[in-house]
Amino acid sequence: MPARHILTYAQALRGGVERAQLRLIRGWLDAGHDVTLLLGEEGGAFAGELPETLRPIRCGRLAVALPRTVADLRPDILFCPGNHYTGLAAWTRLRLGHDCPPIVAKMSNACHRPDFAAPVRWGHARWLAAHRHFLDGLVAMTPATAAEATAATGMAAAVIPNPPAPTPPVRSPPARRTIVGVGRLEPQKRWDRLIAALPHLDDDVRLVIHGEGSLHPLLEAQVARAGLQDRVALPGHAADPLAAMMEAHVVALVSDYEGVPGVLREALSVGRPVVATASSPAVAEIVATPLHGTVVDRDDARSLVAALRHWLTPGTPMPQPVAPPGHDAPARYLALFDRIVAIR
Repeated sequence: MPARHILTYAQALRGGVERAQLRLIRGWLDAGHDVTLLLGEEGGAFAGELPETLRPIRCGRLAVALPRTVADLRPDILFCPGNHYTGLAAWTRLRLGHDCPPIVAKMSNACHRPDFAAPVRWGHARWLAAHRHFLDGLVAMTPATAAEATAATGMAAAVIPNPPAPTPPVRSPPARRTIVGVGRLEPQKRWDRLIAALPHLDDDVRLVIHGEGSLHPLLEAQVARAGLQDRVALPGHAADPLAAMMEAHVVALVSDYEGVPGVLREALSVGRPVVATASSPAVAEIVATPLHGTVVDRDDARSLVAALRHWLTPGTPMPQPVAPPGHDAPARYLALFDRIVAIR
């Protein structure tokens, strides 16, 4: 019995998890499946990417609306798009019991969280181990993160990359040497590391960080204290991240932790080298050769500066564009859904 009707949900269309979710939905619709998207909020940075044929249900409080909507619509599968949403999946299973359809979740972020205090890490590990009690399927985006997810949850995680964005024609970077970061302005991303590195680079080097978030005022204050207002720009959300990356000589991601950072694959797809912290086992899988970029330890400020300086040195060759995986991701998810529905 195929999974003809898929129900998925999100609080708002404003993050990388939700953007990948929209690409999957488009692929499922193109394959002739019925998809229901339950949204907690209107709008969001990626609301313009909603498929034309999709009419999302806007509900306000997801915790109230999700079990009720699943019970009313009786989808064949419930898809949880990322770690942030697994609590709602567990709640829906608890509320509906045997009437709940199979639930498949994607492990979108790190299983191991160095930012957590020891008691919180203990609780988080127990929470991940409980996933096998309410999920019917688990997906990770690379072999290394699948192994990590399997060890944390006790579930065999399937490996399915995120579907990539369409890649525009590659163009040369601008004359002024530029570092570009793309991501939320939140503590996880540690953009303060890039701002702190900038005074140790040549005076003509510029830093542009595209994104929105709670740390915008603090990052602006850091820039002002360092007297870097003429060298640092925080222009907000990038409607077209790939176009923003083509304005870079190097794309940097300096997070404390990540799942599978799509920004690295996107940068390489347009022929830009990357400098990244070792924030996930997936980083070394993506930056698989020194020709593509440099991976540094999270708190090694000296190595971060050296890596940025290397890729900003005139004459350093840019990498050839790297085609991202995941073009068949919607079909692979559908095959997984069908297998799980057949078992149920």
